[in-house]
Amino acid sequence: MNKRIAILATNGFEESELKSPKEAMEAEGFQVEIVSLEKGKIKGWSDGNWSNEYTVDKTLSEVTAKDYNALVLPGGVINPDTLRRNENALVFVRDFFKQHKPVAAICHAPWTLISADVVKGRKMTSFSSIKDDLINAGANWVDQEVVCDEALVTSRNPNDLPAFNAKLIEEIKEGKHDMQHA
Repeated sequence: MNKRIAILATNGFEESELKSPKEAMEAEGFQVEIVSLEKGKIKGWSDGNWSNEYTVDKTLSEVTAKDYNALVLPGGVINPDTLRRNENALVFVRDFFKQHKPVAAICHAPWTLISADVVKGRKMTSFSSIKDDLINAGANWVDQEVVCDEALVTSRNPNDLPAFNAKLIEEIKEGKHDMQHA
């Protein structure tokens, strides 16, 4: 079964946190699409500077969570702060949780999950600077390389990408079992 995965991002995403999971999922044969607020290209962030541009495959107005098997949220500081202020982005994120599909968020990306109101009671990790934000939103924050709570995969920073990618791919493949038994 072909898996279709959405990476939701906008300008200022941490480049490695988009590029690395995208390449890992494509190596598994998954169809991976970059979904953003507007058509065109979005610009990454790497080592404290603007980085490469990536082509947007779909805009939020063109897709829904039903179109995808899983959602990946790269971090960076600018990217999740922009997404969390966009109601269409929050609805898109919430719908993955309502449909019990895997969602993976790394670094600062859980900011978007906080604004989507989907972290309460969930065991999660993140970049250390947003630990208090997650705790205040009701999450059970832990300092671990990768945390998985009912198909929600979270990691702290780019150093965790190998574990993040492996767990994300495992969850996407498990999602297939759920759909066959549904």
